Amino acid sequence: QVHMVESGGGLVQAGGSLRLSCVASGRTFSPYVTGWFRQAPGKEREFVAAVRWIGGSTIYGDSVKGRFAISRDNAKNTVYLQTSNLKSEDTAVYYCAAGRWGTGENDYDVWGQGTQVTVSS
Repeated sequence: QVHMVESGGGLVQAGGSLRLSCVASGRTFSPYVTGWFRQAPGKEREFVAAVRWIGGSTIYGDSVKGRFAISRDNAKNTVYLQTSNLKSEDTAVYYCAAGRWGTGENDYDVWGQGTQVTVSS
C-alpha cells in the first residue's frame, strides 16, 4: 500500500511563494508518477503538475506553467511543488497523488489528504 502525505501549505500574500512537499511511503515507487492537483471551493479538481520517478519528466497545467516547478528526491521519496508569483486564484487545497502518467484524476489511484494554500490579495 502506498501512502501520500502533503505539507507546506499556508497563508501567503499575492506574489509570494510556497514550497509544498509530498512524502510517499509504502512499496517501491519506481513505476509510478506523482502528480499535484488542486481544488478550490465550488470548483472541480484541477491538474497542476506531475513528475516521473524515473527520468524526471514533467508536465504542467496551463494555469501554472512558468510559475510552478515540480521536482523529486528519490532518496527521500519526496516530491516538491515550488510555487511562485502566487495569485488569489491559486487558493485551493492541494493534493498529491501516485499513479500513471497523465493529467486526469483517473490516472491516479492513491491520494493524500491535501494541504491548504491561501493567497491573500
